[in-house]
Amino acid sequence: MRLDKFLAHMGFGTRREVKGLVKSKAIQVNDVAVKDSSMHVNELTDQVTVYGEIVEYKEFIYLMMNKPAGVISATEDSRDQTVIDLLDDDVRHFEPYPVGRLDKDTVGLLLLTNDGALTHRLLSPNKDVPKVYFAQVEGIVNEADIEAFKVGVTLDDGYHTKPGLLRIISSGPISEIELTITEGKFHQVKRMFEAVGKKVVYLKRLSMGSLKLDESLPEGTYRELTEEELELIQ
Repeated sequence: MRLDKFLAHMGFGTRREVKGLVKSKAIQVNDVAVKDSSMHVNELTDQVTVYGEIVEYKEFIYLMMNKPAGVISATEDSRDQTVIDLLDDDVRHFEPYPVGRLDKDTVGLLLLTNDGALTHRLLSPNKDVPKVYFAQVEGIVNEADIEAFKVGVTLDDGYHTKPGLLRIISSGPISEIELTITEGKFHQVKRMFEAVGKKVVYLKRLSMGSLKLDESLPEGTYRELTEEELELIQ
């Protein structure tokens, strides 16, 4: 890989800016000062330093975000703040994107990455990756709703959902539930409850596949996945 491409990928600026670093003698490869930013390096074995600091190459980045309400799951938008806007520059240059979407007012687990193969595996309809949600629902959720969700419900556009596993935490004027589904249709959880005459007033995603939300992560913040978490979703 060309050195300027390597350093640009790692957030050290454009290729022109990397040339400037070379001119200022800030870059060394294997303890030798670099004279040409177009030189090739082995990103896995060569030691590259900038101002004496070792640059450890990463091709992919994997971020767990506790998405807050009011932010949209997109890479850019002309009107609303996006989840990318919440990222610092040191990870934004990897150009991560959200894996799937959470509605604007939905909070909880959102994975962001630049790994296209992983994204495909997690979102492919054939993979049936389970997603678990906690919701507060206006109306008394009961056994009839559990049975209806077991066989799937028909949404307002005529689409019949795959089966969902509904667990009632508490039932009352505002019921609390957990719902596991394997699809990600537009506003699906809300529309499933509308199909049985109820309204979701709060929605939070708890897990996606084997990846669970770190509940110690405040809303609006993120962190890189641990090695153990990454293994769970590979």
